[in-house]
Amino acid sequence: MELETRGIPSVGIATTEFIEAAAAQSESLAYDPALIFVPHPIQDRTDEELRQIADNAFDRIVEKLVAGNRDE
Repeated sequence: MELETRGIPSVGIATTEFIEAAAAQSESLAYDPALIFVPHPIQDRTDEELRQIADNAFDRIVEKLVAGNRDE
């Protein structure tokens, strides 16, 4: 949120386990951040699995940064 108020586009990335928590936090702060959710869990993933998760999320992240798209 602080980056956005400084004019620096940002995208939060969390696993699907935190969708509800992110929504609750967003509501309590009255702030609608750009968010991307990736498969849960992250820990214990191999380097290759993490690269694949990142590759799969990359286009959505760039889209939100460039277009200001906050729908997800």
